[in-house]
Amino acid sequence: MATSGQIAVDVGRDEHAPVSYVLSFMDLSYSVRKSRGGLMGCLPSTGTKPLIHGISGEAREGKLLAVMGASGSGKSTLLDALAGRITRASLGGHVTLNGEPLHGRRLRAISAYVKQDDLLYPMLTVRETLLFAAQIRLSRAHSPAKKRERVHALIDQLGLSGAADTVIGDHDHPGVSGGERRRVSIGMDIMHDPILLFLDEPTSGLDSSSALMVVQVLCNIARSGSVVVMTIHQPSARILDILGSLLLLSRGRTVYTGPPAGLKPYFSEFVGTPIRENENPAEFALDTIRELERQPDGAGPLADFNARWWHRLKDGTTTNNKKRISTTMPLGLAVAQSVSRGKLVAGSGTAMSSAEFANPLASEVWVLMKRSITNTRRMPEQFGMRLGTTVLTGLVLATIFWQLDDTPKGVQERLGFFAMGMCAMLLACADALPVFIQERHIYFRETAHNSYRRSSFVLANALVAFPPLVVLSLAFAATTFFAVGLAGGGASLAFFALVVLACVWAGSSFATFLSAVVPHVTIGYTVVVAVLAYFFLLSGFFVSRDRIPGYWIWLHYMSLVKYPYQAALQNEFSDATRCFARGIQIFDGTPIGGMPEAVKMKVLGAISAALDTNVTATTCIITGADVLTQHAVKDVGKWTCILVTALYGFLFRALFYVVLLIGSNNKRK
Repeated sequence: MATSGQIAVDVGRDEHAPVSYVLSFMDLSYSVRKSRGGLMGCLPSTGTKPLIHGISGEAREGKLLAVMGASGSGKSTLLDALAGRITRASLGGHVTLNGEPLHGRRLRAISAYVKQDDLLYPMLTVRETLLFAAQIRLSRAHSPAKKRERVHALIDQLGLSGAADTVIGDHDHPGVSGGERRRVSIGMDIMHDPILLFLDEPTSGLDSSSALMVVQVLCNIARSGSVVVMTIHQPSARILDILGSLLLLSRGRTVYTGPPAGLKPYFSEFVGTPIRENENPAEFALDTIRELERQPDGAGPLADFNARWWHRLKDGTTTNNKKRISTTMPLGLAVAQSVSRGKLVAGSGTAMSSAEFANPLASEVWVLMKRSITNTRRMPEQFGMRLGTTVLTGLVLATIFWQLDDTPKGVQERLGFFAMGMCAMLLACADALPVFIQERHIYFRETAHNSYRRSSFVLANALVAFPPLVVLSLAFAATTFFAVGLAGGGASLAFFALVVLACVWAGSSFATFLSAVVPHVTIGYTVVVAVLAYFFLLSGFFVSRDRIPGYWIWLHYMSLVKYPYQAALQNEFSDATRCFARGIQIFDGTPIGGMPEAVKMKVLGAISAALDTNVTATTCIITGADVLTQHAVKDVGKWTCILVTALYGFLFRALFYVVLLIGSNNKRK
């Protein structure tokens, strides 16, 4: 049986052998600024702290490279450096693949990065999850049948055939096991069969059996022609036996590099005593490092010993290493040859193509919509809760403001209903906050390698969110309109429903935008309530527009409550022939209103005489137009109010896109 080294040498003679790749890194260093601490750590920095320092090594196709070390050793930082997730200006040293530097579009096209967390949609099955990933990552050049074949092959490769039609699940819905979930996460990122695969703690949180299976899958991926680099905290003896090579770190420095089998002789010579046969070398190594790190010099002596150790072995390996390196072909040619042998790099004919995305925008939007709808329709209880809450809110308001009459008191009660109704619907839209907060990590992972455009995600998110808003708006309008006794019939009901729809559209968009700015649900709810409170205060309900101080009038015109509230008022009081106060009803709510009717008639007669106008008990004193004028809500027309409210929704969606665009930088600085 040929070794991995022989595969690299003989690749030119065997057209079916994997193409030889060598990922080399030399003298990698990365530091961060240190602060003095203090309140929120905001005091000036006092220098820099190195996270990795002078690390060199290489990884090859066919062999799994594991970066091992205790917490804080620099494992994840080194992985980020190799994966191009640290800005080039901040990273010292060089990273090359087959002798050529890696960065930008080329690196994204031929690599994948699997984070430690399993970020998946809970109500999709394993097969659906991978199929949607295929539709996103693989271009239209691959037919639907070809994509299904790729998914089927990947399910077999990952050992997921038995769980293919099981939902992923979450804490509320049972699903696949932890090990299976981890393998699905890996499968999503290797859908395009990358040449470089980086994994951050893929065995974290798994039992020993599941962890072993995950590592075995990764070894098979490496043998298929990929360079696989993973971080691992403390591998079991069984996992250690199947690793290809090991890079052991302590506080950002290399303290061992080489095959796992070399750990025992290496540490035996360092400590001066042999390691027991039944002891896990990885555990012994980590225990030794922890003891050293308690010393003033830390693991420095071990790092120096590592340099001397491999300097002694260098002469015996130099010739073979030169031979292996010399057989690697130029990167462009190697990638083209890998693609010709079936690797689906970037989902297109070549990883070096000028196309930044595998699919057009419309296709991306459609797939993202289908995925989101499939996930949400299997959780009907969520929309049921939203609908139930909306109907319950409408019923509460309907019973409180039941069948309002056309009196001055009825006018005030109508104003209260419209103000409370619009504000309640806006507050109900806060349920959009946790949606993106839960999905943000999936979004960041998928856009890190240009799986789809950010604009596609924003459009799909808006299109999926809109139909439920229509249902909620109709439910609220139907529950309250006739029960409250609003006027105007069918046309007025349709306009009122449109006002509610524009209101919830703007509110949902605002909550979605805020969810991208504030990554915590609790803080998000606090901000939503605070902002809506100011909007409600300055909407024109508590204080009419003409009495709001000039230095606050700008917030009045920014208020999300103002425009739907004003549109609803104009819809209700636009009939100039409708009367809301006749004769002695003008005294309602005044000290005279509590006097006998005969007294009221005498006062009304005195007013008639003073005005030289005959005002009787049936004379209309206040019309709908008077109500609108009195409350200063005629500065903007009702259709313009709906348009402004709807535009607010589009504005917040645009701001949502901008925040995603700015905040999607996956690189450390």
